[in-house]
Amino acid sequence: MKKRQHLGVLGLGFVEFQIIFLLSIWLAFPQQAAGLRPIREKARTWSDEWLFGRKQVPEGGRFSAWNITGTYRGNWKFLDSLNSSSKFQDFQKSNGNSVVELVAVPTKITGVHYVQGVVLFHDVFDNEQNLGGAQISLEGVYIWPFRQLRLVANSGKESDAGQDENNLLSNPYHLLGIFSSQVFQESTRDRILQRKISPRNEMDKHCNIEIAAQISRVASSDNNGDKSYYHMEGLMESPGVGDDGDCFSPLFLNATSVNVEVYYNKAVNYTLMVTFVSFLQVLLLIRQMEHGNTQSGAAKVSIVMIGHQAIMDAYLCLLHLTAGILVESLFNAFATAAFFKFVVFSIFEMRYLLAIWKATRPSISGEGWETMRRELSFLYSRFYGILLGGILIMYELHNYMRPILLLMYSFWIPQIVTNVIRDSRKPLHPYYIVGMTATRLAIPLYVFGCPHNFMRIVPSKAWCVCLCTFMGLQAVILLLQHYFGSRCFVPRQMLPEKYNYHRRFNQDISRNTDCVICMTAINLRQRTSDFMVTPCEHFFHTGCLQRWMDIKMECPTCRRSLPPA
Repeated sequence: MKKRQHLGVLGLGFVEFQIIFLLSIWLAFPQQAAGLRPIREKARTWSDEWLFGRKQVPEGGRFSAWNITGTYRGNWKFLDSLNSSSKFQDFQKSNGNSVVELVAVPTKITGVHYVQGVVLFHDVFDNEQNLGGAQISLEGVYIWPFRQLRLVANSGKESDAGQDENNLLSNPYHLLGIFSSQVFQESTRDRILQRKISPRNEMDKHCNIEIAAQISRVASSDNNGDKSYYHMEGLMESPGVGDDGDCFSPLFLNATSVNVEVYYNKAVNYTLMVTFVSFLQVLLLIRQMEHGNTQSGAAKVSIVMIGHQAIMDAYLCLLHLTAGILVESLFNAFATAAFFKFVVFSIFEMRYLLAIWKATRPSISGEGWETMRRELSFLYSRFYGILLGGILIMYELHNYMRPILLLMYSFWIPQIVTNVIRDSRKPLHPYYIVGMTATRLAIPLYVFGCPHNFMRIVPSKAWCVCLCTFMGLQAVILLLQHYFGSRCFVPRQMLPEKYNYHRRFNQDISRNTDCVICMTAINLRQRTSDFMVTPCEHFFHTGCLQRWMDIKMECPTCRRSLPPA
């Protein structure tokens, strides 16, 4: 009689009473509920008060079974203003982000699903080890006629812990989030893969943890375009045993399911974008190599600028390859992007780097093979030494990743400085300047500018504007140098003295002479802009000598080195 009065208070009907009665019988037999610990009977708690106090009207039919298996992302916060934690003194945060992995399996009992899962709380601990996350293994039941989910901590079996870890490692949403967090440092050192040294295994061992949640369906447009299906709201509490106090105060969970297929599509689309950008960069490099295919043209290009871009592409190749290894199901997509980046830096950019090195050392070929091999070894050792050293520096300075990215995207500056020092004339093709600037901006603008990027990086409009302005300023300076001269923006008072090819010549020289380039006569009585005089007193047509100097910076008559025009 008392039980029926209690059910009347809860507002349950005959069918619901039957489900709960059968569930209690099922939980009593361990052979049918292997590993499932029944929820402990206790006095009225936060979760019971919250869960059974809500009036839930199921959508889509009262007995429509929803499959709640999937990944849920959301946030958590304490209901009390001050957390009263007796076992974890460093449990000082009041709110943060959370990720929940659930696997629901139907049982023989109508209306009941057996649920296993893992919940990760980010930004929980505030301690010297800088470990900000807590991971808890869970198991329980989902009573789908009432859309109610009841879970308890599962820390008793070592096999389950390994299985939960394997499930965690197989989730692409999870792993790529870890990867991007480690690379771009958007969260404080969430060492999700280092479970043995973190306190996330201690909570479920020393605390009784229970979660009571309500499941509801949400529209596909209510979750920022991720096409989520279910929303979970509930309470998590840790009641004490005997004289022990609560491990922590009750906290509120709020999470929405994520469509992993959409996440896959976003990752694949990103790799397609990277592949297309890499293909465009190959075409631009070929165009630039054709523009400066002579010894003089290659010598005008800064070897530091090409080496800088080659190191950037090597880093991108390693990053995409690592992401593909982390997520096996996306390996083909990320490996393709990594392969194209490998082709860009290892074939085209390294080949161009070698051509520039040979052009700046024209006499090295006459000094023997041993000297050339020694110089080449020194070149490659410097390149790969800087490549490996940069990885170590970025690892140590990971908290300053955005300033490091700005430094990496200053690769046009060495060419600008080289143009001013050497007074180089049109070293880079305009298509190469504009095209390479645009393609280099594609990846950072996606990562830091796309509001729904698959890496779960919070967009930063200010940083994207800063990066675009910085890169655009470099490109504009290079274009000004191309069309108006390498020193057009430098005050004349700061410029060093420059040889004048249209200078006055010795009047005793014969007034009639021939240009050895075009083999036609030069009229020295015409204005001086029509012909040029070298330091070795040889005369050439202006156009003839300029075209010759694009090939070699030597006098066509006596092979003496020529100063920049």
